[in-house]
Amino acid sequence: MTADHPLDALPAPSPYPPTSRYHGVPVALHTAPDGRQVPYLRRRLMPGTDGLTPLAEHTVSAGDRPDLLAYRYLGSADQWWRIADANPVLDPRELTATPGRRIVVALPGGVPGVGNA
Repeated sequence: MTADHPLDALPAPSPYPPTSRYHGVPVALHTAPDGRQVPYLRRRLMPGTDGLTPLAEHTVSAGDRPDLLAYRYLGSADQWWRIADANPVLDPRELTATPGRRIVVALPGGVPGVGNA
């Protein structure tokens, strides 16, 4: 199949920024019985931990929260989901519920400036 215009071959942009855990998750449409079309995100599967680059290991203390740990290690509280994916847990509260638990802080492999520096 050939595109009429070169830009027609590009994938649709994500409605979420690259820093979002939902970036790149496809949007689908549900057609309601009355004909309305309701957009929704397809399921985001937990990624494997094989391709992650560990940055640190953290021992949980009382009062720790995933967003505070993300700010401390990643510089952005809204990146808590990267820590959840690295450990892997479905409920991020599990990460810090047990003082003494050791959790991994990681980024996707191939991130510039991370790794064997």
